[in-house]
Formats: sequence, structure tokens, C-alpha cells
Amino acid sequence: MTTPVTPVLREMRWWDIDPVLELERDLFPEDAWSRGMFWSELAHSRGAEATRRYVVAEEGKRLVGYAGLASAGTASDSGSAAGADVQTIAVARDHWGTGLGSVLLTELLRAATAFECAEVMLECRIDNIRAQKLYERFGFEAIGFRRGYYQPGNVDALVMRLTTASDSGSAAVSTSERGTEING
Repeated sequence: MTTPVTPVLREMRWWDIDPVLELERDLFPEDAWSRGMFWSELAHSRGAEATRRYVVAEEGKRLVGYAGLASAGTASDSGSAAGADVQTIAVARDHWGTGLGSVLLTELLRAATAFECAEVMLECRIDNIRAQKLYERFGFEAIGFRRGYYQPGNVDALVMRLTTASDSGSAAVSTSERGTEING
């Protein structure tokens, strides 16, 4: 009997772009990101001036998920980042329902906390109910729509927001993070 391998998270690096693109094209064939988009995001993810956090989930040698967050702006009073945007979360189809999406989102919310963000925003395809339910479990609330956001399919996006936990001063992290392993 073999023990199932638990995906391990680590920082996304340039050599991950090809397997990320493979998963991206499988999951988002109509509106997949380009190689250049990932290169651009990774260019802002390292060093003292980093404004991005991108991670991959590996199971053995196979990439089974990835996620990214961008922080932007500064709050005038505190000098901290005013907000962050979940740029992407993707989980291989054979890992849907395993909790990997929660693990990836937890890591992005940890990054938002490290960036001292007061809120986290995201856009989610209006037809992606599975993702919407994940975000709702973490406390995100729907605040509007972006008509025709996803192209070329002209699919609307649901805009969602998670605001700061009033006592912490940074984006809240769900208690569902127990048992996750983050390596980066």
C-alpha cells in the first residue's frame, strides 16, 4: 500500500513557467495567461521591493497547482500596502475537491498579511461556482461585477473582497490552514 503524496508549496520560479503554462492552458483555454505575463509577475516577486507572491504546489515531481497575489498602493497613514489582488489560483482537475485550493488561498492571504494589506480583492468567473464557494468560505464577499471581463469569451467576472480583521490590521487568514506545509 502506498501513502498518498501531499502537495508541497514553494515559491514559483522561472523554470516553473512551462509546467504552469501547461496547466493554465488546460484549465483556462479561452483566456490563458501568456508566458510574458508570468515572466512579468515573477519579475516583481523577489527582493526588498517585491510586490508579488507566486507559489506552486508540487506532488512528487508534478506541478498540481499554482497561485499568485499582487499588492498595490499604500495606505497614507500607515505606509502599508492598501490592498492586494488575487491574480490567479489554479488546481489540476484530478486534485479538485482535495483542499489544495484552500491551501493555495491560505498562502496568498499569508502573503497579503506580510504585505500589510488592508483588503484583498479578486475577480472570479461568474460561471465558476466552485471557486466562488471557496472564496466565500474564507470570508470574501461579492461586491460587484465586471461585464465581459474574461475575453475572448466575453464572460462576466464577480468581484469579491476580503477586508481586514479589525483586530489584526492585516488580511485575515482562515483557520482552515491547519495541516498545510509551506516551503519557499
